[in-house]
Amino acid sequence: MDNTLYDFWPITDRPMIEWPNGAKVAFWLGLNIEHYEVDKPSTSIFPGTAGLAPDPLNYGWRDYGPRVGLWRMADVMAKHGVRGSVLLNSDVCVRFPQIIELGNARDWVWLAHGKNNSIFQAGFTEDEEREYLCQVVDTLVAGTDHSPKGWLGPALTETYNTPKLLAELGLTYVCDWCSDDQPFPLKVPGARMISVPYSIEVNDIPLFVGKSMSGDDFYRLVMDQLETLVESASPSGLVMSLAVHPFVTGQPFRLKYLDKILGEIAAARNVWLTTSDEIADFYLEKYYDLAAASIYARREQGIET
Repeated sequence: MDNTLYDFWPITDRPMIEWPNGAKVAFWLGLNIEHYEVDKPSTSIFPGTAGLAPDPLNYGWRDYGPRVGLWRMADVMAKHGVRGSVLLNSDVCVRFPQIIELGNARDWVWLAHGKNNSIFQAGFTEDEEREYLCQVVDTLVAGTDHSPKGWLGPALTETYNTPKLLAELGLTYVCDWCSDDQPFPLKVPGARMISVPYSIEVNDIPLFVGKSMSGDDFYRLVMDQLETLVESASPSGLVMSLAVHPFVTGQPFRLKYLDKILGEIAAARNVWLTTSDEIADFYLEKYYDLAAASIYARREQGIET
């Protein structure tokens, strides 16, 4: 079947985006703060024990993030004035309330990221998913005192109903579809819902865990990404996300590379250091109607979508 959530729309055919203060690239740090159930396999550093319950090797490695790694990362972020756009499992609100206190004190923004990262957004009927998402959002609101605007599925998972159901709950953007360097409208009936760029490649799990990348190579890759996007952002602004997990980048031997990366990005010309919420709000206010009209005109002209 064809993808019906969004149209094919080449980046060369779109209205121009101008970010605040003439920036060419809007940069946001996607900070994944997650909880994992002890008796289910998940992201692992050693597959040999991943099917065991309990699995101290892999569970302990993941649990290093909220216990230790996050707190060091938070200090590095604050050092460079980088606010977290937190992809937050709702279980974190209940199990790790000190993290919520930290994030609110640092003015982080909270995106819904499912209940935990052991439950994927799959296999639900529409009514089951609606009830599940209501519980996730209600828990986030109660725990953070903020209503989430954005969504990232656990392991970027969705059902065909997820964007529609999120719109019913007042969310305005999703990050699961890593198909672009700009925000773009999604076809959700009766709702202003957009995709905000996230990255599965500029992401510490595929790079460090999947490819065993060194810290130096990680630094070079991230800066190459930024450099190319800045050069490409003419005439229209682009988005860069950097996705990190405290149990990966929060390891001591990697932390100095995050420090170096954020320092250079914060000092870079032509970069809007921002959050995913601010990117979404700016696009929805300034460009959503223009983009939707452009897409509609393409359809009316019979251009393939």
